[in-house]
Amino acid sequence: MFQLAAAGPSGFDPLRLNARSVPMRIAFVLAGTLALALASRISVPMVPVPITMQTFAVTMIGALYGWRLGTLTVLAWLGEGMAGLPVLAGGAGGIAHFAGPTAGYLVSFPLMAAMVGWLAERGWTGSRIVASFAAHFAANIFCLALGGAWLATLIGLEKALMLGVVPFVLGALLKSALAAAVLKAVAPRPVHDLS
Repeated sequence: MFQLAAAGPSGFDPLRLNARSVPMRIAFVLAGTLALALASRISVPMVPVPITMQTFAVTMIGALYGWRLGTLTVLAWLGEGMAGLPVLAGGAGGIAHFAGPTAGYLVSFPLMAAMVGWLAERGWTGSRIVASFAAHFAANIFCLALGGAWLATLIGLEKALMLGVVPFVLGALLKSALAAAVLKAVAPRPVHDLS
């Protein structure tokens, strides 16, 4: 059974999800799906795959919510998209997006959240900025690999690399750096005894 548990053993829990009730965690899931829908609206149109802030939001939710609650949040958002709600890139929705050019990227999102959340629970976040960057960048590269592999089945490997992977690597670097910086800023500061 999938538990509604939050962050794990590292103590990184800036939202204090471990201390919150189940109804509050459900509220965080809903807020996370809203954040993902809003991040999906921030996009640069490209063919066949737009550049959006989705991957930034996905990895941040993984780091802030922990791997279980983060994955559940991303799955809930994808479920909203499958149901036709306008939560995907550019306000799109519907099952067709899970079979078209963006399908591989969409499938990677819950796995990205799980990866970053799992690593964050093991200390790859907060004040460990290089490890945090590495966690987010690895998840972004995983997304590009899975998304590019699916896209290659539709348009061929060379086109998939040139249209669905290469243009997104710089964005992955920048979004990973931004995520690491934000998580460093929200990391709990050590308490120093002044007595």
